[in-house]
Amino acid sequence: MDITHKITRREFLRTAAFGSLVFFSSSVLRSTKVFGQSGSIDAEPDLVIELRSVLKKVPLLPGPETAFWCYEGKVLKGDSSVIQQMEGSYLGPTLHLRRRQKVRIIYKNEINEPSIIHWHGLHLPEEMDGHPRFVIPHGEIYTYEFEVKNRAGTYWYHPHPHRRTGPQVLGGLAGLLIVHDEEEEKAHLPSGIRDIPIVLQDRTFDDQNQLVYLTSMMDQMNGFLGNRIFVNGRPDRSISVESAPHRLRILNGSNSRIFKLAFSTDVPLTVIGTDGGLLERPVELPYAVLGPGERLDLWVDFQKVWNNSEFVLKSLPFFTGASGMMRGMHGRGMMGPARSSDTLPSGTEFDILRFRIRPGSKGLMLPQRLSRMGGHSIDEAINRNSPRRFSFSMQGMRPTINGRLFELNGVTDEETVRLNTTEVWEFHNTTGMGMMGMPQMAHPVHIHGLQFQVINRNVYGSDFETWESLKDGFVDSGWKDTVLLLPGMAVKILLKFEDHAGLFLYHCHNLEHEDLGMMRNYLIRS
Repeated sequence: MDITHKITRREFLRTAAFGSLVFFSSSVLRSTKVFGQSGSIDAEPDLVIELRSVLKKVPLLPGPETAFWCYEGKVLKGDSSVIQQMEGSYLGPTLHLRRRQKVRIIYKNEINEPSIIHWHGLHLPEEMDGHPRFVIPHGEIYTYEFEVKNRAGTYWYHPHPHRRTGPQVLGGLAGLLIVHDEEEEKAHLPSGIRDIPIVLQDRTFDDQNQLVYLTSMMDQMNGFLGNRIFVNGRPDRSISVESAPHRLRILNGSNSRIFKLAFSTDVPLTVIGTDGGLLERPVELPYAVLGPGERLDLWVDFQKVWNNSEFVLKSLPFFTGASGMMRGMHGRGMMGPARSSDTLPSGTEFDILRFRIRPGSKGLMLPQRLSRMGGHSIDEAINRNSPRRFSFSMQGMRPTINGRLFELNGVTDEETVRLNTTEVWEFHNTTGMGMMGMPQMAHPVHIHGLQFQVINRNVYGSDFETWESLKDGFVDSGWKDTVLLLPGMAVKILLKFEDHAGLFLYHCHNLEHEDLGMMRNYLIRS
């Protein structure tokens, strides 16, 4: 029996206890139908790509090969170099698109359960965004057509079927999507081999090198944490670089793990971009906090650390927000480096990636002006004095938003907005507050269909230790589509609903929370 069926059966047995899993499977190839392709571009596409989700065995570890679900791609029209495969990896190909490019992507689902692709961070019409109501069964096709409207930046793609996003992403379905434009090119940033993608994920394997997903109901409630860190879908976590400036594009593609990124020396992090592209100016931090779904672009000059043979990207220890009887289970407190035989609880210190520095030619200078980021004014917001409030909390051991679980087509009046308006939204994390023995959990909140600005953060809860251990690592000055909401925190954001009316998602990007129902629709009315 292959690992796809093995994982699915385990997932069914474990999450059935929550009464939340709808299991889909199909072992018979159906007659092919085509979905999508709503005519969202008014001309022939500049680029046509085929993407397939397939079952594949990958030789990652010594011994038996590991079964993964993988994306495979090829260019049907256009420059074939827009697809770059990560060799020896289970991750899907990196897609390189350009702003204003007209794109058609033909997705063929060849795994044994329904799926759909979400283009995380892209500004798209509702039928192109990968909402779970558009899932297609095994053997069928969904065709995406859209114009790339986003600024240059680091985005990604992954599946989005309701109740199955966690296991499908854990099973290998994810890939980077990088947008380029003229403004970025004028900034003269490192490119080619000096522009390095870094996808961070964690995984656990059994003694036959097969993936292990959830081992208890508590894992489901808190979110999956693996015991090994993978970089770009590979276990060998080292890379050779020239002694010159490089651009590191870092994605946290984990199901639930939070990273506190820092270098092993006293070298600070120089942040040049976030979820929605380049910042206006570089930001220097002692460390950077990266929640699931978030991205950071770093400028690193390896010439300045040429003599340091132990230059390592790490995740530093931090307090986790557990409370009461859950403290021992979730590793509350400041933890030292984990032993190789240990699991990796949230907040544990560990090495991520080791850089082997070799001689290189003279590099570029860090630009002091990176882009004209633009933005919205809070004075434009129609509700600037009465923000919409969304509370992320637990209701009877189920993660909810404003006390509600996900409904495929459901939307309330308080989740309905008007096209071409600007609003202020306020997210509150009240999970575990005032509940004896309930862990206080972080929630990375992702909004589909747009980029937003963070106005401010306010910590009002009881878990100040988590905030104190992470507060210097947030970059709130750029465009965002995902924001990390710590326990006892309120985050206020500014967002504009433009170009596309329709039904879009907002949810916690802890994928186990999302699958359990911490996801809702919002409706943009024209």
